[in-house]
This record gives sequence, structure tokens and C-alpha cells, in this order.
Amino acid sequence: MTDRLPHEKGFHVSWDQLHRDSRALAWRLDGRGPEAEGAWKAVVAITRGGMAPAMIVSRELGIRTVDTISVKSYEHQNQSGAKVLKAPDAEMMGDGTGILVVDDLVDTGRTLELVRQMYPNAHFATVYAKPMGNKQVDTYVTEVSQDTWIFFPWDMALQYVEPYRGKD
Repeated sequence: MTDRLPHEKGFHVSWDQLHRDSRALAWRLDGRGPEAEGAWKAVVAITRGGMAPAMIVSRELGIRTVDTISVKSYEHQNQSGAKVLKAPDAEMMGDGTGILVVDDLVDTGRTLELVRQMYPNAHFATVYAKPMGNKQVDTYVTEVSQDTWIFFPWDMALQYVEPYRGKD
């Protein structure tokens, strides 16, 4: 279907599905931290998309220390160069040892590449991963094709859409 825009090959994620997939991510991460008994020192959410998954992961794993790093890499639906707008607490972060960095999605990997340069020993986890970026992630739940646009629940409203192959 060459007459479709790339984002029209959509993967729509509901709040329920995001919650289930974020819990699945937590289960994969359970006991894998370097602290005592495999615990993590803190969770750092990449804002804004990583905030909901990070909250769910931190709850499931009993991690009370949660911070954010704000990285801007999109201008509407167009990717641009990644830049840090707000960094987490420097003393807590160190080189990233014991830190779990969580995002909703890795696309090209530019955002995680930038954060990984800052915190090389952190563990990077996303709920969803695309092939171009999945090498930047240590743990993820679901891989989707590079040309799929993921519609997260905070981006959607309920409305009718045409079937993928067009009208009957």
C-alpha cells in the first residue's frame, strides 16, 4: 500500500495494554539489578513517554527512588537531533550503576544513545522496540517493525478509522 503515510501503519496501544506490557517488563527486570538481591537503586523515566511505564515498573519492583531525564528528539512526528532538557540528580546517577532507565519506545535509538553516553553502566529498558534502536536497549517486551507508528493512549481519542486495506 504505497499510498499510505508511514504513520498510517499504526499499532494502537490502550491503557490496559500499556499496563500489562509494563508489568511484563517489570517481571523481566525483577532480580536483575546489581544491588543486594538483584535490586535496582533507582528508576529514571525518559520523559514524557517513559513516565507511565516507569511508574508501573517502579511500583511492581518496589523501587521508591524515581527521577526523570527529559530528552527532546521529536518535533511533532518528525525526528530531530536529541538533546537533554533536564537531567536527573547527578549524585544519584553517577555512571549509571544500579540505575534502571525506562522509556516507552526505542525507535532509531538516538535518545537512548545520548543517555547511554551519559550513564554507560545504567540498564536500559523499553516496553516497545524497533529494529534500528533495539541495540541500545538491554531489555524490552515487544518488537514492532521500523515502519510502524505506535499510537500511545495519551495520543488518542476514540473515533472511527477506515480498515487498513480500504473500504469494502
